[in-house]
This record gives sequence, structure tokens and C-alpha cells, in this order.
Amino acid sequence: MRMTWVQPEDLLPHQLVQSTSEGVDVADITQRWQEAGGTTHAPASGASDKPAPSALRSLARELLDELDRRAVEWIAPAIPQLPLLGAQSARAAADGDGEGAAQRAPGNERVLGAWLGRAAGCLLGKPVEKIPREGIREILQSSGQWPLQRYVSAVGVPDEVLRRWPWNRRSAPTSLREVIDGMPEDDDLNFAIVALQLVEKHGDGLTTEDVALAWLSDLPAGRVFTAERVAYRNLLDGVDPLRAALVRNPFREWIGAQIRTDVYGWVHPGDRSAAARLALTDARLSHTGAGVDGAIWVAAMSAAAMVLDDPVAIAEAGLEAINPEGALAKAVRFGLALAEVPLDDALDALHAQYGHLHWVHSVNNSALIAYALTAPDFTTGIGRAVMGGWDTDSAGATVGAVLGAAYGVPAEWAGPLDNRLATSLPGMNQVAIDELATRTITARGVTPTPPAEIERATTVEGATRG
Repeated sequence: MRMTWVQPEDLLPHQLVQSTSEGVDVADITQRWQEAGGTTHAPASGASDKPAPSALRSLARELLDELDRRAVEWIAPAIPQLPLLGAQSARAAADGDGEGAAQRAPGNERVLGAWLGRAAGCLLGKPVEKIPREGIREILQSSGQWPLQRYVSAVGVPDEVLRRWPWNRRSAPTSLREVIDGMPEDDDLNFAIVALQLVEKHGDGLTTEDVALAWLSDLPAGRVFTAERVAYRNLLDGVDPLRAALVRNPFREWIGAQIRTDVYGWVHPGDRSAAARLALTDARLSHTGAGVDGAIWVAAMSAAAMVLDDPVAIAEAGLEAINPEGALAKAVRFGLALAEVPLDDALDALHAQYGHLHWVHSVNNSALIAYALTAPDFTTGIGRAVMGGWDTDSAGATVGAVLGAAYGVPAEWAGPLDNRLATSLPGMNQVAIDELATRTITARGVTPTPPAEIERATTVEGATRG
């Protein structure tokens, strides 16, 4: 068995890329690795075809540890105290009525729109996840589906095209238009549910240890990927949750953290700072740098989406919570600047600027998300997010959540979801989406429980035995 995202010989090439991006001199380590027979090719899907010999694997561990020692110290960002957005609208969103309620998706409908939109955008991207942009275009054009206006269908796609660009193996049986039966399981929705449960239990008193315990208790290791899987491994090795992102983790600036933080904004309508603080608490378990900035941006943007109507203004409001000179903020501004550029030219520009990054990196995907948010409607927006390639289901989910909150979700997208989603989280399989929305609204009033009164295990053993 080749477990992806954790084999030392597969992590090292990715770590060389990440360390170089942080300004670390890796020339000597690269030379040692290549002279021993190692490759610097970083596997796109997380694992090379064959395991390395034991000596080479041992060397990979040694070199990973050396790169950790050379890493520039990461300091968690300070969350600015931002003014509340639309305070009257925020109150109306909580109450569900009043003059301050949002015009296009008033009151509590925004939360339901966000959940439905997140699911629909994710589902749109699932069949073509891991297929590069040129493959997605060939599939869609060959079957009359370009530009995307509906869920992806296999009908009409020539066999020779599918031989070149096979569907995502896991997703095709449940995510193509002709077989959709509710929202299938996806980590983009699993993590949203986990975040909701964490807020329900801990409110704004959430700690990174709480997040770690929830993962170990409720998330199977096979349902987490990239940086999350590395952090999961580190937790099992006894690494402190506040250091789990820092040990043999070349994926620390990838997209994983920002797919986990929408709910923190939904429970804090208009309060970007409160949402950002929760996002940082969660994200730092597995990410640093741009990975954390992406998580904070999405959380703050999600808070803004509860009270603002314009998706571009929502994206810009989220930017105020992160370092304006960071790579993530620059990428978002780059994407937003493409608003008036024709689709093909915009996608060309995005790939020319960020095509060197891994398809799961936070920076390139955030640029694409920002461009998609300039779309005039829900359908165009999630279509752009998927047609652009890279992490299609995650980008589609984030765009769908924002546009779903601002515009609502059209029936042709919401209907196939059948108001339910599959998940491997205990007791949550086939949970109703409107139930999740109701629970999200209720969670807005949660007060942190004093630690002495929390009836939960404080060890991994206790957490897993419930």
C-alpha cells in the first residue's frame, strides 16, 4: 500500500520546493539527495509509484529534519480589530427580518444559500478534480458543455478524450450529472461540519487543541489529505498541536486550511475579526504563511457575505483581515483585476502568473477564486472556478458559498443535492442541509463553556472512545 502525502521520499521533493520559496538555501541537500539516487520530482498526487529503499527513505527523513531546522520561524499573524460591517444588517441576519435584512438573500436565507452553494460548487468540480485545465476544456468542448452551465455530464464525451483525461476515479460514480443522488462525501464539506460542531461546543473559546481532538476523534485518517494528513501523523506521534504544522510538512501553504473556515464567518455575520480569530486557531494546526492567510481571508470574507450584497466587495472586505503585502493578498487582487477580461484571456493570465505552483496551493487557487467572484451570477461564477483547473472542487466550493449567500442558489443547482449530504463523520451521514443552516444560525449565540465544565476527554485515547 502506498499512502499518499506522508512517505518521506515523496515529501522531500515537495519540501525542497517549499523551502526554496521561503528563501532557504537547499543546494547541498538537493545534491546529497540526488547523489544517493533520490529524485527532485514532486509527485502531483502525493505518492510516487514505488517505495524507496530503506536507506533512501532514512536519508529522506534526515534531510526533512534538516530542512525543518533551517526553516524561517513562522510567527502567527496578529488579527486586526476591524469595524463591523453593516451592523444593522448583521442584526437582521440573526433575526431574519427588519429593514437591515439583505436585499437578495435576506436574513437566515443567506446561511442556507452559503451551505447549498458550497455543496453545489464542490460537486461541480468533483468529476474533473486533478485534471489539468487543458483536459477539462477538451472534455467540455467535445461534449458541448463549454462554458459550464450545469453539472458535468459524461454524455457525449468521446472515448478517446476520456482515455486522455479520465474522470476522477473516486468522484465519477457519484458526481456526474446523470448519477447525482444528494451531495456525496467530500473533505470540503466534512471540514465545514467539523467547524460547525466545534463552534457549537466551544464558541469563541475554541483552541487549536480542541480542533486536534475533534480530528482524531471524528475524522478517519483516510479522509484528510496533504497538510492535514501530515498534521494528523504528527499528532499521533505526540507533537504538540501548536507545532503540528511545522514538522516535515511541505504542504503548509496549500489550500487545506482555507476549505475549513467558512463556518467561522457564517456564525459571525459582519464581524470579520471574530471570524478571523477562529480561522487562525483552526488553520495553524496544519498550515503557516499563505496557507493561514487563505484561511483567514475565507473566514473574514464569509462573515462579510452574511451582510454584503456585492461578491467583489465581499472579497475585498476579507482582504482587510490579512497582510496586504503577502502572496495571498496579491493573488486575490490579481484575480479581482481580471473582472472585465474575457474568460479565456483571464484563465491564460492566471496560469501565466501562477501556473508554476502545485494544483493544491493556496495562492493560485485564491487568485482563481477571486476572479470567479467577479462573475455576474452564481452559475457563471462556479463555472469559472472549475473551468480554471487546479483544485476544482475546493475552488468551486468557496466560490459557491460566497455567491450562494449573496445571490441565492438556483433550483437547477440546489435540486440535485436533495437537501442532504453524505459524510463519514459519526452520526452525521445524510444530514439535511437545511438542518446544518439552522444549527449554524443557532451557533451564533454560543458562549464558551468553562474548561472545568467541558465533559470531554483530554487524551487521544479518551477522545476516540467517546
